[in-house]
Amino acid sequence: MATETVSTEAGGMDSFAALFEASISGGEFGKEGEIVQGTVVAVQRDNVIIDIGGKSEGMIALSEFAGADGTVSVKAGDRIDVYIESRENDDGLVTLSKEKADKMKVWDEISGACERDELIEGTISQRVKGGLSVTIKGGVKAFLPGSQVDLRPIRNLDKLIGQTYQFKVIKFNKKRGNIVLSRRVLLEKERDEQKTKTLETLEEGKVVRGVIKNITEYGAFVDLGGIDGLLHITDMSWGRVNHPEELFKVGDEVTVKVLKYNPETERVSLGLKQTQEDPWSHAEEAFPPGKKVHGKVMSITDYGAFVELEPGVEGLIHVSEMSWTKKVKHPSKLLEVGQEIDCQVLEVDAKAKRISLGLKQLEPDPWTLFTEKYSPGDKIGGKVRSITDYGVFIGIEEGVDGMVHKSDLSWTAKVNNPADLHHKGDDVEAIILSINHDEKKVSLGIKQLWDDPWPTIFSEFPPGKVVDTKVVSVVDYGVFVRIREGVEGLVPTNELVERKGEDGEVKPYEIGDAFQAEIANVDSQDRRLTLSMRIGEGVALAQKSEKQRASVTPKKSDEGPRATSIGELIKQKLGDKLVKKDDEG
Repeated sequence: MATETVSTEAGGMDSFAALFEASISGGEFGKEGEIVQGTVVAVQRDNVIIDIGGKSEGMIALSEFAGADGTVSVKAGDRIDVYIESRENDDGLVTLSKEKADKMKVWDEISGACERDELIEGTISQRVKGGLSVTIKGGVKAFLPGSQVDLRPIRNLDKLIGQTYQFKVIKFNKKRGNIVLSRRVLLEKERDEQKTKTLETLEEGKVVRGVIKNITEYGAFVDLGGIDGLLHITDMSWGRVNHPEELFKVGDEVTVKVLKYNPETERVSLGLKQTQEDPWSHAEEAFPPGKKVHGKVMSITDYGAFVELEPGVEGLIHVSEMSWTKKVKHPSKLLEVGQEIDCQVLEVDAKAKRISLGLKQLEPDPWTLFTEKYSPGDKIGGKVRSITDYGVFIGIEEGVDGMVHKSDLSWTAKVNNPADLHHKGDDVEAIILSINHDEKKVSLGIKQLWDDPWPTIFSEFPPGKVVDTKVVSVVDYGVFVRIREGVEGLVPTNELVERKGEDGEVKPYEIGDAFQAEIANVDSQDRRLTLSMRIGEGVALAQKSEKQRASVTPKKSDEGPRATSIGELIKQKLGDKLVKKDDEG
């Protein structure tokens, strides 16, 4: 309301009305676009009512009275400068603005600072679309774009609210009342100054301090003062680092060493581990061969597992050094990443930064236990572990196998396929023939469990003799039978007699079946016995074999002694030749 005092004498009301109209028409309380002083009449929930001396009061949004920290301190009776936007709106109120008044008051000062390339101070008050609102001198609000806040984009702008900084005015429009600020320009200038200063003293081998500026999968960028250097992941620690975030976060201060510096490209390579002692320098003293050590499995490959013994020192347990008794197909079958284990140092090469470790060495060597317990000639028992084309492998002790070559399976049966006589899982006995300590191999013999029957074979089992037999193996071409311990023979398929069951169908032969058979052929050259179930017919086969031998070897007198050993056979076959040679002599 107007504060002017007017006389109330006769004619006074007319004079007051005339004066008020004159003031309104003459614009005594200000024109649009001018700054006038008003009084706060009332503070409402969202607005502040201002009296500037006109017939109507003005209204300003309460938010225009917010300080840099967001608090509102206006109260009734306060005298403030306001900007008249319009003398009367549709509601009959004067449209006012405190922000525009504040801006206009300091505009000349800001314009002068901008022209003189001076900085202005302001406080970031709130976040707005596209950036931040900054309160500068006189409460004037300016706009700070998000791209001008810092050298790099800042994700969380809210953390800057309430912070006071120096700014540079990069754009202003007095007519619109727009002021655009930049903090990045100042930081770039400051960075360039720091860069110049840093480059003057930067050199390879120098230890410098910096701040982690950015982190990637392969390393971290360190701000050394206006220039960034790369701290590669391999140069962060003597130990294994899977990701730089395990060691650093943005903003951390670090002391690093300049490894490489190219003044032309301004590229800088940094190292952190180079500022510390290389743990491999004392590895030979700390981890001598034979020492039992404790470590953590860091990684697993197809050929072994890497174990960290101390930060920066890892050793390899090769897959062949993991178990004495198990054939480890992949290290992951025994170990897993992160597992803590005990192992033994086998070999150290500090120059090559390699340590060979063993896991199985913590357990007794089965080979040593075996050689202490057994010697060649000893009898052993075990199960058939596997069968090959050339022999049978028998498990002697845990972790130690022996092999029976097919030539050592039987004295009297020619075995082309070891699987014809033995099967995986069979319990067998054998004699240790030899022990190869260098290759850790054991040679076994099954036939050596019994004496060689061939010196007496012709007298014990002459062709035509009927013997009791027991089937030990069934093959496609016949059955192998045991005549007695240490003597086996083959009954070919065509010499077998068909057996029929109760249902009249042919019944096949099985292991364990017993029957009588006739010695059909004794082949001393190939050392094999052939039998026939066709008793009486086997003699013809024997005579046929005898004729075949006679066609090769001169026949002795019928009255001559019968050979009973290999030596005698040789004498009989070579006797005539020896006599002729003596006569000629």
